[in-house]
Amino acid sequence: MKPPYEHKTDQFAHHALMWIERLGLALVTIATFFSLAHELTRMWHAGMVGLGDLLQLFLYLEVFSMINSYFGSGKLPMRYPIYIAMVALARYLLLDMKEMSETHMLAISVAILILAVSVLVMRFGHSRYPYADIPEQKRDLL
Repeated sequence: MKPPYEHKTDQFAHHALMWIERLGLALVTIATFFSLAHELTRMWHAGMVGLGDLLQLFLYLEVFSMINSYFGSGKLPMRYPIYIAMVALARYLLLDMKEMSETHMLAISVAILILAVSVLVMRFGHSRYPYADIPEQKRDLL
């Protein structure tokens, strides 16, 4: 169902913004691909893969998954950026743990916990109070 437009300029603006959004997503995809290739090349030359490297690869995969989900449904699930933030904080915690104070480590751990609880709250809200106008198969993406 197409949205009703009052003026031709509204329709033009909608299409222009849609293409700018697609171009931006394409650029993010390309940049993520090159970052992933650079990271894999660095690991290959180092001859070693550490835990931080694996978490970095998971970050790239989450970005690809988020972009794919957007192109598939036209919506951006809020869970994906939260997952990315959780993995990024975990990676930061693991890599810089030696230089951090106990308070700093605790603050990052609490931040990860808050993000995890927020995902649980969102999932509970979507299952308990589903949107009435969204088909069942698209609800899982939210």
